[in-house]
Amino acid sequence: MRDPSLRRSFTLFRAFMNEQSDPEHCYGLLARDAADQLERHLPLKGAVVADVGGGSGHFTEEFRRRGARGALFEPDPHELAAGGRRPEAAVLADGYLLPLADGAADICFSSNVLEHVADPQTFLSELIRVTRPGGLVYVSFTNWLSPWGGHETAPWHYLGAERARARYLRRTGRPAKHTLGENLFAVHVGRTLRQVRARDDIAVVSARSRYAPFLAETLPRIPGLREVATWNLLLILRRLP
Repeated sequence: MRDPSLRRSFTLFRAFMNEQSDPEHCYGLLARDAADQLERHLPLKGAVVADVGGGSGHFTEEFRRRGARGALFEPDPHELAAGGRRPEAAVLADGYLLPLADGAADICFSSNVLEHVADPQTFLSELIRVTRPGGLVYVSFTNWLSPWGGHETAPWHYLGAERARARYLRRTGRPAKHTLGENLFAVHVGRTLRQVRARDDIAVVSARSRYAPFLAETLPRIPGLREVATWNLLLILRRLP
């Protein structure tokens, strides 16, 4: 798919809206799109790719289909087995302490994980540590003030996380999967950009709205507006020597 384009964005959004009923299609599509984005910067064929927090392995499988030596590192055994899948080259591991040597990976990949870790800077530091000099770190996350920041409780999280959870329980009869401060955290675009740009061990190759059909690189540059309009921030970082 072309990036950016209205067709790409519409296709991804439609798949996302049907994620619960057709996860295979949704995550397979996201995996192909992410692989396309990476291959603009570094060939996947022959690359060592560490997929950190990749759930049931859709991204790792796509990387391996394109010739990469991909491995999945996932801390939740239930996520690894979701949908009856048994991904190859999967390791039960904490993203804060990956069982990899310094510089072991050509690409360290993490899709929609950063908002689920309590200490995102330590998590990012670990992704950078295991990436070789000249290699890439791919990180995307849904920021808290995005219309989808509350995940299944969105957009009611704008009125408060607890109020949104209470509404979700009343509407569905079951508790929300995510609780702010426990397995979902308020991560922001501006703060994250300042933190990565302040580091001397990485260079920012791309900072963009992951799914936007236009102004994808412009939106994250506009203070205030970026916290709502970016929706999902994609960072591609290059590890410096």
